[in-house]
Amino acid sequence: MLVGIPKETYPGERRVALIPSVVPTLRKAGLDVMVESSAGKEAGYPDAAYVEKGATIAASRMQVFDSAHILLQIRLPGANPEQGTPDLPLYRAGQIVIGLAEALSNPHAVRDLAARKVTAFAMELMPRITRAQSMDVLSSMGTIAGYKAVLLAAETLPKMFPMLMTAAGTITPARVFIIGAGVAGLQAISMARRLGATVEAYDVRPAVKEQVQSLGAKFVDLPLEAGDTEDKGGYAKALDESFYRRQRELLTKIVTSSDVVITTAAVPGKKAPILITAEMVAQMTPGSVIVDLAAERGGNCELTKPNQSIVAHGITIHGPENLASTVPYHASQMYAKNVSTFLLHLVKKGEIVLDLHDEITRETLLTKDGEIVHPRIREVLGPLAGRRVEEVS
Repeated sequence: MLVGIPKETYPGERRVALIPSVVPTLRKAGLDVMVESSAGKEAGYPDAAYVEKGATIAASRMQVFDSAHILLQIRLPGANPEQGTPDLPLYRAGQIVIGLAEALSNPHAVRDLAARKVTAFAMELMPRITRAQSMDVLSSMGTIAGYKAVLLAAETLPKMFPMLMTAAGTITPARVFIIGAGVAGLQAISMARRLGATVEAYDVRPAVKEQVQSLGAKFVDLPLEAGDTEDKGGYAKALDESFYRRQRELLTKIVTSSDVVITTAAVPGKKAPILITAEMVAQMTPGSVIVDLAAERGGNCELTKPNQSIVAHGITIHGPENLASTVPYHASQMYAKNVSTFLLHLVKKGEIVLDLHDEITRETLLTKDGEIVHPRIREVLGPLAGRRVEEVS
C-alpha cells in the first residue's frame, strides 16, 4: 500500500504530516511512501532527505492523491475550509484519509468526506487512554503551544521574568498566572518557572494540584464545586454559565494582580468559556500581557481577537491560533510520531484492518462506505447526517 503526504495548504501552516526518519518504519510494515515535492521544506525537511530514507517524490499534488491508498495530512478540509475544499474532488472512494478534521466544530465537512466515500479518521478525537498516549496529537501540539505562549509573553512584557540581585538594586520576579493545567498549561508553568517567574495556576480539576506543585508553581484553590469536568474520552466538558460567572468573580483578584495571564480552557466543538472579562482587563496593571490559547475557539478573554495581537486598556492581548506551526521542525516530528503510530495500529500484514471493537479505531473513525459512522458527529448533524451533499446543498 502507498502512503501519500500532500503539502499543507492552510495559510501559514508550515508543518508536514510525516518526516523522513519515520519512512523506514512504515516501509518495514509493508507501506511505501510518496511525498509531494517541497511538502517538508518549510519545516526543515528537504525532498532529498525523504528520498534518502526510501520515499519517492511526486511530480504533482494530483499524483499524490491519484496514487496513494492512504493520505496523511495535518489538516483535512474541515480544518482548512478555504484552501482545503479544492482537494475534495481529488479524494477517491475507498481511500484512507487521516488528519485533524475539526469534526465537532465543522461537522458539515465530515459529510463532504462521506460523500467522497473515503474512510476518514480524525486525530483530534483520539481517546485519552493509556494505549493511545503515543498517538495523542492534541497533547503533542499543546506542549508546543504552552512553550511558545510563555516566550510570546516574555517578549511582550516590559519586565524581565526572573528575580535579579544587581548593583542597581533588586529586580522582583514577574508574576505569571496560568488558567488550565492540561498539557499546554503544565508546559507553560514549566517554561515560566525556567525563566524565573513566580507562577500560580488554577484548574477546575483538583486532581492536578500535585502536578502543578511538582513544577514549582502555587496551585490556586477556589471554593467551587465543578462536578464532572471530563467526558468519557478524557476531554473537557462545558460547565453551566452560573459556574463560570462565580469562577470569574473569584479569579478577578489573581488576574488583576498578575503581570502575565495565560489561558488554555477549551472544550472540543464548543465556544471557549469566557474567564476574563473586559472589566477584569481594565483593572490589570498597564503593560501586563494576556496570551489566550483558546483564541481559535473564540477565546477565554472577552476582548481576544483570534489570530491578532491587540492592546486594550494598556494590556496586550495575544490571540494566536496556530502556535505549533511556529515551531514546524519539532511540531512535525511529534505529529509524525503520533500519526504513524496510529497508522501502524490499523495495519496488519501490510493491509488496513478496521477493528471497530477497538476503542482507538472506533472513536477516531468518521466516515466509511459513504456514511458518517461517528455517533457524536451524527448527533451534531441530526437529520443531515444521513443525507447526501447534493440533497442539502
